[in-house]
Amino acid sequence: MLENKDNPTEDTTNETTSKESITDTANETLEEKAAETTNEVVSNTTVEEVETAVSEVENVVAENSEENEENLTIPMIDYTTMELEDLVSELKKLIKNHPVQLIKTNADAIKSAFNLKFGKILSQKKEEFLAAGGNSIDFQFSSPIKSEYNGLLKDYKVKRDAYYGQLEKQLKENLEKRNSVIEELKVLIDNADPKTMYNEFQKIQERWKAIGSVPRTRYNDTWKTYHHHVERFYDLLHLNQDFRELDFKHNLEEKRKLIVRAEALVDSQDVNAAFKELQELHRLWKEEVGPVGKEHREEVWNQFSEATKKLHDKRHDYYRDLKSKHQEIIEAKLSVIEEINAYDFSANKTHKDWQKSIKDIEAIRKKYFDAGKLPYNKSEAVWQKLKEATKRFNAAKNVFYKQEKSSQTENLRKKMELVELAESIKDNDDWEETTNTMKRIQADWKKIGHVPRKFSDEIWNRFKTACNSYFDHLNSHKNSLNKEQEAVVSVKKEFIETFKNLEAPTIEGIQEAIEKWKSLGLLPRNARHLDGKFNKVVDSHLSKLNLGREEIEMMKFKSVVDNYLTQEDFRKLDNEQFFIRKKINETVREMQQLENNLSFISNATEDNPLVQNVRKGINEFKIELDIWQAKLNYLKRLDY
Repeated sequence: MLENKDNPTEDTTNETTSKESITDTANETLEEKAAETTNEVVSNTTVEEVETAVSEVENVVAENSEENEENLTIPMIDYTTMELEDLVSELKKLIKNHPVQLIKTNADAIKSAFNLKFGKILSQKKEEFLAAGGNSIDFQFSSPIKSEYNGLLKDYKVKRDAYYGQLEKQLKENLEKRNSVIEELKVLIDNADPKTMYNEFQKIQERWKAIGSVPRTRYNDTWKTYHHHVERFYDLLHLNQDFRELDFKHNLEEKRKLIVRAEALVDSQDVNAAFKELQELHRLWKEEVGPVGKEHREEVWNQFSEATKKLHDKRHDYYRDLKSKHQEIIEAKLSVIEEINAYDFSANKTHKDWQKSIKDIEAIRKKYFDAGKLPYNKSEAVWQKLKEATKRFNAAKNVFYKQEKSSQTENLRKKMELVELAESIKDNDDWEETTNTMKRIQADWKKIGHVPRKFSDEIWNRFKTACNSYFDHLNSHKNSLNKEQEAVVSVKKEFIETFKNLEAPTIEGIQEAIEKWKSLGLLPRNARHLDGKFNKVVDSHLSKLNLGREEIEMMKFKSVVDNYLTQEDFRKLDNEQFFIRKKINETVREMQQLENNLSFISNATEDNPLVQNVRKGINEFKIELDIWQAKLNYLKRLDY
């Protein structure tokens, strides 16, 4: 079948030559003649015109005598835009899902697209081989996808040859069976037994109808021979007039029904569908319905032939009008091609940009096909222009996705590293560090672009499973901690109340209370204010003791620092050290300022109130400095 390039996604039902399609053959025998004629249809129907019209329809019925499924079609898609892997996949699906006799047009289109694309790759590889100093005669290139393609093509050819071999064999066998039935009929006529001949004849008719298709070149001759002997039989059937008349009457009724159906087709809006139906009526007339009495034969045949002639003339006019519209269709299609040529895709940078452009181009191409159909000899040149217009777009698109594919391969490598890292740490119990790492790799994952589609689901599921496993583990740990922490908060609240009511506190008792407080457990962040409340109670009890200022300050300081250590809050320890160093510097500056002031009143005696106040201030700063220095020394001794 010739490929209808004007609309590769639709059935080729207009003016294309096809051995497989009833309609296509009708186009060759009727529509093209109708489109080429310039004469008006005469109103007076002549015998010659009727015979011509009927003859053409009969020829179409003969063309369709090989009753296979080749007149069906599979929707055509634009294989030229596909990559080699997709072409192989499409060919595999065609061979698997459709009868081999239906896929020829699609298989040929895939073969053409594959050979073109692989040829370019082969040429590029050869150029690289020669550029590297290789000898042309030594060049070899093999590809797994080409090997798979060759295997599929071989399977297709084997199945196709087997199908057509079997079909040819079956058609020959059917022809032999029909010739055998004709010989039986001739013998029956020559040896007519009035008692049994009619029953034998009915058996012969049933066997004839049960035989399948025959070669189309022998269809008409075989049928005419059979029909001739059938009429001979009825003409000789005088001995049983009742049987003869009853059969003639039944056949006459059936043929008049066919005439009514044929006449109704003239008013059908779908000319091609009506013609297909007319072909079926002719087949029934010839194959299914027997002869009628001599007095009615010419009458019913003329009526049937006249209905055939009217529909033939209608199709004749239809295709002549269609031909006059061809130029309009061509101009509309050329306008669409210009629109594609003018389409600007130069600013496309991302997958989203190209997807939008692909939809735009497809919408424009749809207008090309919606403009109407053309016969092959008129559509080919326009179709080639459309291919050239889309070729520019497809070339740029393929370059982008080739680069995108390389980028996606690198993205796949990066994401696999994150997957492996997530899987390696998902069972860690170092909650703080592992949580931070998990959050970091989740953020990194989002920054990495797309990966090849065939790996996308697999690596995402692995990554998601590892992350979910860790965070489920973490939440389970937190839930168990929450119960423990609630118990710690409750116990420490009770301890503060008990410690607050302590009578006659001693230094030893306070120190024991501090150790007890630490042993009760770590407070959650939202309850650490209880540390402050406890320290205030410690301060209150220490103030009641006869202790030196430095000793009290250091006890309070050590209690606070020990809490920080217990909580592993090293940031606060660092802040504490920074604060102490700052206070030491401030205290030193204050002392130096007082000593400097004292130098201005050097002539004053020691019992001078002003001198006494200055010296008192200097002594107080010295005490504070010693306390701050003791705190700093304590922090320095800590290993954290």
